Amino acid sequence: MNLADMTITIDKQKALETYELMKLIRLFEEECASQYMRGLIRGFLHLYIGEEAVAVGAISSLNEDDYIVSHYRDHGHALARKLDPNGIMAELMGKSTGVSGGRGGSMHLFDVSKGFMGGYAIVGGQLPIAVGLATSIDYLSEDRVVMCFLGDGAVNEGYFHEALNLASLWKLPVVFIVENNLYGMGSHIDRTHATGHNLYLSADEYNIPATQIDGMDVLAVMETAQPLIERTRSGGGPVLIEANTYRFVGHSMADPGNYRNVLEIDNWKEKDPINQFIDYSLSQNLFGPDDIAVIDESVKQVVRDAVEFAEQSEDPEVESMHRDIYG
Repeated sequence: MNLADMTITIDKQKALETYELMKLIRLFEEECASQYMRGLIRGFLHLYIGEEAVAVGAISSLNEDDYIVSHYRDHGHALARKLDPNGIMAELMGKSTGVSGGRGGSMHLFDVSKGFMGGYAIVGGQLPIAVGLATSIDYLSEDRVVMCFLGDGAVNEGYFHEALNLASLWKLPVVFIVENNLYGMGSHIDRTHATGHNLYLSADEYNIPATQIDGMDVLAVMETAQPLIERTRSGGGPVLIEANTYRFVGHSMADPGNYRNVLEIDNWKEKDPINQFIDYSLSQNLFGPDDIAVIDESVKQVVRDAVEFAEQSEDPEVESMHRDIYG
């Protein structure tokens, strides 16, 4: 499926918002890399560059009171959910004004007011939490769903199978989004998965409807996610979407990515989700070059403001070290 084949329709406002969110994620992540090299962001840093269409396409299809649970590569999901960029950057720099009070860092963004119930560093560790949230929704008879993002590596974890089994048995309102970027850290999917490039087939064992889509195509993500989300919301039980995507950078800032060849990377960059959406929008007269220029400058300023806010924010007080820790 490609953009030209879409049956979904969007207006100018939706197109501009979609472009703005993807561009914000891209520039924010590039700035994070710069701040990491300056030593202002420490620890692990996993960037979402190249995968923007998955987060924006899927999350834009949710209601405001739906829940989102993410993994360690969570900046893009947080920005797509419209968490405050200032608070995200402050969190990455370990400042008290961060969305997690400076205690979580890159892999543990959190904002309950947005239904963003955290990024989780343990591979697959978010899956039981997503099922727990869905159990709460079911018990309270709420009109909500949980969207749970996971990487291809998490499909090999026991958490994955336990979560899908229980979600299916209890018909829980969970939408599982597998972001298949082909590599679990440095191991190619052909070396780690018996199903090869068809991870969505893993859901068959648990009688969960599943499909595979082009995760570099934001409209394809929207077109697939919207009806499946509503199916789940209306009591149809869990669904799984495998989005084939690609990270343009290493697994983390510590990873030079030498296990990938230049030709492979260049081939995927030709499918850049932002450029694809620009080309489509221009061809459909959804917006023009002037609109792009305005958004680009606006987003650059948002990122600059986020860095300034984070740099000027205070570190957490030492006395608060044990706050929010339960024993």
